[in-house]
Amino acid sequence: MKMIKKWKPVLLAFCFLFSGVSHIKAQEVSVQDTTSFKEYKGTVVDNKTGDELVFATLTVENTNISSVTNSEGEFSLKVPTKELKSNVLISFLGYNPKKVALQTLNQQGNKIKLTPVSIELAEIDVSAPKDALSLVLSMLKRNGENYLNSPVKMTAFYRETIKKRNRDASLSEAVAYIYKQPNSSGRNDIIDLHKSRKSTNYNRLDTVALKLQGGPFTPLFLDIMKYPEYIFTDELIKHYDFSFDPSTTINDKSVYVVNFQQKENVIDPLFYGKLFIDAQTQALVSAVFKLNLEDRERASELLVRRKPTGIDAYPTEASYRVDYRIKNGKWYYGYGNVQLAFVVDRKRKLFNSKYYVTSEMAITDWVENGDPKDVKGKDRLRKSVIIADEASGFSDPEFWGAYNVIEPEKSIESAIDKIQKQLEKDQG
Repeated sequence: MKMIKKWKPVLLAFCFLFSGVSHIKAQEVSVQDTTSFKEYKGTVVDNKTGDELVFATLTVENTNISSVTNSEGEFSLKVPTKELKSNVLISFLGYNPKKVALQTLNQQGNKIKLTPVSIELAEIDVSAPKDALSLVLSMLKRNGENYLNSPVKMTAFYRETIKKRNRDASLSEAVAYIYKQPNSSGRNDIIDLHKSRKSTNYNRLDTVALKLQGGPFTPLFLDIMKYPEYIFTDELIKHYDFSFDPSTTINDKSVYVVNFQQKENVIDPLFYGKLFIDAQTQALVSAVFKLNLEDRERASELLVRRKPTGIDAYPTEASYRVDYRIKNGKWYYGYGNVQLAFVVDRKRKLFNSKYYVTSEMAITDWVENGDPKDVKGKDRLRKSVIIADEASGFSDPEFWGAYNVIEPEKSIESAIDKIQKQLEKDQG
């Protein structure tokens, strides 16, 4: 059995703390101009089965404006007035992309259908790599040439939710500016928290408050091509087995699908999943993977930062996804998603509690020449940030103005509505 030295996972640390309950004060914000954009809502589904497509991407053609569908396949896309004559490109892994004129869409109730596609590996008209490991090594080696090679300022929508069993307990959201540095620069990305809000139902959290440490850095560190040290270092990659799956297409581009999993003789928890690699450029297009939780004690050491005496907490799910988008032949980080589940046992209690945590971030726009020097030190988000402690509450329904966000699930909307009524009662 092999143990891995100096192994560090994707930064997903959790704090289990006794909660100090206090009243939430609604944040005072100004109403933004809602005449400068138009909002489109609807769902993206499979053309054959009608199933909702989760995390499908919608991008306004020839712009950096985009959004993604939520866990029910629903989307909300806000488009500036000057772009209303443009097309929107809808894409999803393993499906033919679709181009739709914005002028043909309604503001509500749109249903966009995508058709699945698959191709055989032999059909890819490029020189096939000799094996899956060689392809992955080539992919990592090209982390500079295939991706944005100049600093950019990205606008991102971030959301984290905590559910106790199937009931919403906490929701935090933020609009952040990410000063993304080229992969080859060696400089870390800088995050400036622009706006944030939250709703927390402490009654559903009982006496234990689960908090996510890292905030937007959690899905940002899923950017494998920028931060390979969290999954595919020169040392770690030796502990994985790689193999090919049947290839597919993404946005009309031929894509290799590579499976990876830790070797049988490695006892430390590593990841397993799939890499989707562009056949022509060998750039990473998307990755979907999970953390091996067979040894729950070791997995808990990786994911749980702190917990009170008498509390035992261990993960039952740790799933990750990162998607990249392309513009003018260069790929860039577009979306990251983390989904975790925890069981919390308390001494002298017959039943345990189950918590579900989602942390996701979508890039909704970006501009070139983003200079991190414009962000003062005090405004730079710490990697140890807890967004739920930074945000101050929900208030004005026009809070987000023209910002593109991930459409909330209906259950979350219901929770927000109930909490909002309680806030109004407290302030009355």
